[in-house]
Amino acid sequence: MPNRLAHETSPYLLQHADNPVDWWPWSAEAFEEARERGVPVLLSVGYSSCHWCHVMAHESFEDEETAAYLNEHFVNIKVDREERPDVDAVYMEAVQAATGQGGWPMTVFLTPDAEPFYFGTYFPPAPRHGMPSFRQVMEGVRQAWTGRRDEVAEVAGKIVQDLSGREISYGDARVPGEEELAKALLGLTREYDEQRGGFGGAPKFPPSMVIEFLLRHHARTGAEGALQMAADTCERMARGGIYDQLGGGFARYSVDREWVVPHFEKMLYDNALLCRVYAHLWRATGSGLARRVALETADFMVRELRTNEGGFASALDADSDDGSGRHVEGAYYVWTPAQLREVLGEDAELAARYFGVTEEGTFEEGASVLQLPQQEGVFDAEKVAGIRERLLAARAERPAPGRDDKVVAAWNGLAVAALAETGAYFDRPDLVEAAVCAADLLVRVHLDEQARVARTSKDGKVGANAGVLEDYADVAEGFLALASVTGEGVWLEFAGFLLDHVLTRFVDEESGTLYDTAADAEKLIRRPQDPTDNAAPSGWTAAAGALLSYAAQTGAEPHRTAAERALGVVKALGPRVPRFIGWGLAAAEAWLDGPKEVAVVGPALDDPATRLLHRTALLGTAPGAVVAVGVAESGELPLLAGRPLVGGEPAAYVCRNFTCDAPTTDPERLREALSG
Repeated sequence: MPNRLAHETSPYLLQHADNPVDWWPWSAEAFEEARERGVPVLLSVGYSSCHWCHVMAHESFEDEETAAYLNEHFVNIKVDREERPDVDAVYMEAVQAATGQGGWPMTVFLTPDAEPFYFGTYFPPAPRHGMPSFRQVMEGVRQAWTGRRDEVAEVAGKIVQDLSGREISYGDARVPGEEELAKALLGLTREYDEQRGGFGGAPKFPPSMVIEFLLRHHARTGAEGALQMAADTCERMARGGIYDQLGGGFARYSVDREWVVPHFEKMLYDNALLCRVYAHLWRATGSGLARRVALETADFMVRELRTNEGGFASALDADSDDGSGRHVEGAYYVWTPAQLREVLGEDAELAARYFGVTEEGTFEEGASVLQLPQQEGVFDAEKVAGIRERLLAARAERPAPGRDDKVVAAWNGLAVAALAETGAYFDRPDLVEAAVCAADLLVRVHLDEQARVARTSKDGKVGANAGVLEDYADVAEGFLALASVTGEGVWLEFAGFLLDHVLTRFVDEESGTLYDTAADAEKLIRRPQDPTDNAAPSGWTAAAGALLSYAAQTGAEPHRTAAERALGVVKALGPRVPRFIGWGLAAAEAWLDGPKEVAVVGPALDDPATRLLHRTALLGTAPGAVVAVGVAESGELPLLAGRPLVGGEPAAYVCRNFTCDAPTTDPERLREALSG
């Protein structure tokens, strides 16, 4: 019989709706139930494409005996971390503080007042590798609760006190300058893996936000080392198994230092951020590889993640049916030499050499993840394209990985920015159109009359959870990119509505620090606040970047001041942990450069000379430059005001910090002004 999760919209919660565990969604009623019964709460947090979440569900939550014990002694709450990043953040901080590590599934035991007292991640069904079994953990928690409840309450109270004492030390409220950004670059150079690209050891994550900083730093200062690190890392990733060599798009991370074996799930946020980074790398260098990867990744998002309503789904699973009824990680993506022969016949040998498929295999059970190893000799491009097509068609016959169909506002904002810019750079109006459709869905479904953002939707129906800071900031970022590409003032207007909420509901007036949840959001054991960039930009740094761009487009002083105050945290953290504040460093580069404001005016948007100036402006590498395009004196965008044609010709005006160059009608002169 389905449990209480049967009425939820989250694909992750729905995966657990038929468990024998009597799950509750996160709600005041669940804690009330625990209070009435006098039992603790088991909080289990995960997400739909999480491999170990599936494993623990299968081993423990689908087991009748385990479920009976949980139902008798606990109130059990299941949370999708992608729907409730605030709940996830608060308890993950406690898990990391207590155990020194974190991850999903996250398993936390709470008092009926939602105070945590025992933590962990994955627990196996039987003790192994020094880990207790889940049954032992449950019995231990129950004994402590019934026999030493005062002690449990004391521990829980102390944990909550410790967490509330962790307010962020803000440094000072000044923007980082040349010195801090140079130190950040030095810190990245020390952690850079010269042999393989990327930073640090295994597992290795695609450092998209750090690469954005490196590209902007190079554009502003000419530092060749910064560009080299960005270009080499992008090439290594694109040649590795972390990149889908047949269908485009990136997996979540690589389990090794060489980018060979990925953790196979594909997340929307990774692909949106990387699509944009490769487009920006092409803009800086003209690299053919960067162009190909940007377009293939954009096409992957539109082909495989786009929903019927025009938004973008959150993720594709790592696991899929291997053809024998077993759900196996990577089954959809890997190949053996025998499978190549079956599809390609005599071309199999060439394909094996080209994609690095060996008899021993690079993954499990003799299978290989496709790569593009560096090798001698020239391959026939036409033949390789034919091989790729045949393999892709054969792969499409395999059982596909599951898709998490919920639309997350923040990640769709990142996708809107990536698709709008990629479409504009490579003359792909279909990609710009896909960005417009997703932005339209966000406005219609996710924004209410006051322009408050809902975190998620599914099948066109809005979810119940309030947006957090990253939702407001990343959606504003997407709308700002769309305004620059299309010249439509409505997107700038919507960005302004969202950023006004940031100023009034997420910023601490006294210190200028930012919180991840609004002042009027549900109260948790503490108000989450994390400025560091992890898999995607933190709400804090995303807000700093969007506020700065909006101020450049409109001249809005409160937004610029708020951006400057928010960047104080980058001054504090940039020199110390540059890998974890890449987006903040990129925003600081934009601030140091102005950012430049470009207004392109013409007699009509489709006038060829106007379009050429507009394209030249968009392809400028000046960090964070904003672009407005429109008919002279149209009033569509604030930057166009008082900007006439020059001698009846389309013209571009470039300004920085309230100082403007003479307008130009020459694309070459505009290019020079925006080349950093």
